[in-house]
Amino acid sequence: MAPDEFGGTLTAVEAAAAIAAGWHAAAPRDVLDLAPLSDGGPGFVAVLAAALPKARRLLVTVQDPLGRPVPAEVLLAASTAYVESAQACGLHHLSPSERDPTVTTSYGVGELLVAAVEAGATRVVVGLGGSGTNDGGAGMITALGGLDAWPLLPGIELVAATDVDAPLLGLHGASAVFGPQKGATRGQVMSLDAALERWADELEDRAGLAVRDLPGAGAAGGLGAALFALGAERASGFALVQKMIKLGPRAARADLVVTGEGTLDASSLTGKAVSGVAAAAAEGGLPCIVLAGEVRLGRREAASAGIDATYAVADAVGIEASLAQPADELAALAERVAREWSRS
Repeated sequence: MAPDEFGGTLTAVEAAAAIAAGWHAAAPRDVLDLAPLSDGGPGFVAVLAAALPKARRLLVTVQDPLGRPVPAEVLLAASTAYVESAQACGLHHLSPSERDPTVTTSYGVGELLVAAVEAGATRVVVGLGGSGTNDGGAGMITALGGLDAWPLLPGIELVAATDVDAPLLGLHGASAVFGPQKGATRGQVMSLDAALERWADELEDRAGLAVRDLPGAGAAGGLGAALFALGAERASGFALVQKMIKLGPRAARADLVVTGEGTLDASSLTGKAVSGVAAAAAEGGLPCIVLAGEVRLGRREAASAGIDATYAVADAVGIEASLAQPADELAALAERVAREWSRS
């Protein structure tokens, strides 16, 4: 059972538990291995905390996208710290009426980095994804001291764990692809992209490094670009997590691999957790099925990614019910699916 988070309703840990509960109700003799996942977005720290039982969780308070205090945490494992940008600037902090990427800020992400360094970390892995911001990491840079204080975080090794490989600018960049999800109008998308271009000029001038076209620069509203300017190395968020939880060897011992996320669509096949799980299952010659809140992917597209079958909560009870009681409805779906797939 290796799901990602169900955007805004269930964490990956909660989703795995719900799927397991429903499956056991129909097939109590099946042995289930719960392996919740993250691709760097919401749930990144929780998933790693489950995989690193000796790590220490440091509770901190940071600013959300509108400057309000919110709880967050830094996961400390020896000299490495893991932080989740979505805990500070995640879209889930904003109601639909508050979504406005012309005013939201990534300042709280900088506060997370400061907390990690003050706790003694010399290496910080930043999970990127699920942001409600489009400021190119300008807020984060401000929290770290601003451009006038460059270089920032000297002596700290940074890793940007991204869920997408988008560049910063253009038709495939942060503003055009993800801006509308964060509340941007068509006109705002154009002005946001122009603002990010000016910001990239400043970042590159300070860093002496071209960052705007690097894969992942557009992740989390351009946070990737700012982290690259600070010297961060890019890593696939999913690849990092799957290695730490030993997904491959665990999948190899299974008869069936079950994954899932809130909405299964074309973007799910671009480096996100579901496609990674399907690839891991294919390596072992195992069937892989997806349980999702909604499915917007055709059978042929799913099959090309190694997915044998897809199931949606919304198809059974509707979108409203799936959002009102996400754990219960996901468990009910898993129970029905288990009757079809279980061998016991």
